[in-house]
Amino acid sequence: MINRKKKMAYKVFRVVMLALYLFAAIIPLYWIFITSIKSGDEIYTVPLTLIPSKPSLASYEKLFSFSNFGVYFKNSLIISLFASFGAMVIAIMSGFALSRFTRQRIKGVIELVMYFTQTIPTFIIMVPLFRIFSAVHAVDNRGALGVVYIATVVAFCTIMSKSFFDRIPKSLEEAAEIDGCNLFQSITKVVLPMTLPGMAAIFCFAFINVWNELFLAVMLINSSSKMTVPVALNSFISKAGISWDVMSAGIVVALLPTIIVFGIGQKYIVAGLTDGGVKG
Repeated sequence: MINRKKKMAYKVFRVVMLALYLFAAIIPLYWIFITSIKSGDEIYTVPLTLIPSKPSLASYEKLFSFSNFGVYFKNSLIISLFASFGAMVIAIMSGFALSRFTRQRIKGVIELVMYFTQTIPTFIIMVPLFRIFSAVHAVDNRGALGVVYIATVVAFCTIMSKSFFDRIPKSLEEAAEIDGCNLFQSITKVVLPMTLPGMAAIFCFAFINVWNELFLAVMLINSSSKMTVPVALNSFISKAGISWDVMSAGIVVALLPTIIVFGIGQKYIVAGLTDGGVKG
C-alpha cells in the first residue's frame, strides 16, 4: 500500500513538473506570436492583453514589404542546407574512419581534441578568422560563410557519427566483402542504410546550429542582400528603439524551418539519438 502511494505521488510529481516545464516553454512562444498579430498601439497598452482585441497581419506585411525579409530567409535557408549537408557528409566519412581506427590511444586523443574545439567561444576566433578571410578576399561571400559553419559543427557531428558506427558490427562489412563488395560498396549498401536515423539527427543538429548563428554572419557578411535571418532580426534593434511587432513577426517566421525539420524528422532524430547513446 505504501509503495503504491509512493508510485502515485511520483507520477503526480512528474506530471506537475512536466506541466510546469511545458508552460514555461510555451508562454514565450505564445507571447511572441500574439505580439506579432497585435496593432502597434496595443503592444504598449497597460495592462497587457493576453488575447489581441483586433488581430492583424500588418507586422508581417511590414516584415516582407520593407525589410526584404524574404531575401534574408532565402539566404539563411541556402547557407543552412549547404552547411548541414556538407557537415553531414564529412561527419559520415570521418566518423566511420574514427570508429574503425584500431589504435585506441590515438583515437582517444582525437576525440578529446574534437570535444575541446566545442568549448572554444566563437568570439575568440572571430579576429583571426576575419583576417584570414580578408586576405583571401572571401568576406561578404555566402559560400565562404557556409564553409565556416561546416568547420564549426563538423567536430561534434563527427563524434555523433562515430557513436552510430560503433554500434554496427564490423563483421557485416567483412561479410559484404566476401560477397564481392569493395569497401565503398560495403559502406554505402550495408553500413549507411543502418545509420540513416543517426544521419538525420546529425543533419538536424547542424541545421539548427547554423540557422541560429549570429556573430559569424555579422562579421563575414556586409551586404544587405546577403544577410541571414539572425542578422536581419538583430538589425531591427536601433537607437530609436525596437520594432517589437516586426521583430516578433520575424521570429515567428524564423521558427518555421526548425519546426518543419523537427516535425518531419522527429522519429528519425529520436531513433538516432537513442542508437547513438546506447551501445549494445
